[in-house]
Amino acid sequence: MRTSPRLAGTTRVAFVSLLSLFMLAPMYILVINAFKDQRAILTSPFTIDLGSATTKYLADAWSNPDFSVPYGYAVTLLLVAAVNALSIGVCTSAAYVLARTPTRVFRLVLMFFVAGMFVPTQVILIPVIFVLRELGLMGTLPGLILFLTATTIPFTLFVFVGFIRMLPRALDEAAAIDGAGAQYTLWRIIFPLMRPIVATVFILNALSVWNDFASPQVILGPGSDVYTVTTGVYAAVGAYSADYTKVFPTLLLAVIPILVLFVVLQRHVMSGLAAGSVKG
Repeated sequence: MRTSPRLAGTTRVAFVSLLSLFMLAPMYILVINAFKDQRAILTSPFTIDLGSATTKYLADAWSNPDFSVPYGYAVTLLLVAAVNALSIGVCTSAAYVLARTPTRVFRLVLMFFVAGMFVPTQVILIPVIFVLRELGLMGTLPGLILFLTATTIPFTLFVFVGFIRMLPRALDEAAAIDGAGAQYTLWRIIFPLMRPIVATVFILNALSVWNDFASPQVILGPGSDVYTVTTGVYAAVGAYSADYTKVFPTLLLAVIPILVLFVVLQRHVMSGLAAGSVKG
């Protein structure tokens, strides 16, 4: 017996709605409890009294002497910008060569890099410590930038190669006829056409860098004066803190910027993924 299209559509909508509610529940709890006192959080964590809600705890979290939120923002934004600039710059040239040279050797090289997507970052952190120590970069921001760039390269290279392969070779041939070299063709003709997928990679890499806790905590060190949003929150809140009037506001301040960025730019993510799924 075949299911009617209307029933199938209703089932999909209901399933997605329930899944969305389940996934949004932690965010809902985080937001409403950032405006309540300790007693209200403990007695009614799932509801909020608008009459007693206050922004006092958010203001206290913003001016917390143990964790400067603006400084955490600045360091993390620097990481996001530097990692994306290096990753996109390196992977654009590499992806162009791999996509336009469909030989067995280059396919194996691509598979080697793609394999890095399946290796958890935490697995290689300890070996990386020894490498950075030998290079004199352990406990430094440049060392963290290089490591985070390396972790984003497999995904960035994979999607760039897939996108460039769908661009017709006639573009390269026409540029060559006009006397353009490979570098000119890449950066003046191919790269502008990659804007949707570049935007997608930038946002996804930004999410990864912003939310990373283990890498900055280990490479910079727990006692470092340089800290990101995630490591700063950990230092401010403490591993065994029970003061929820400090926990929830600090966490909310930490996630607001990247959440706003994703909401504002999500259409670019979808357009980039859609552009990469249609053969040109």
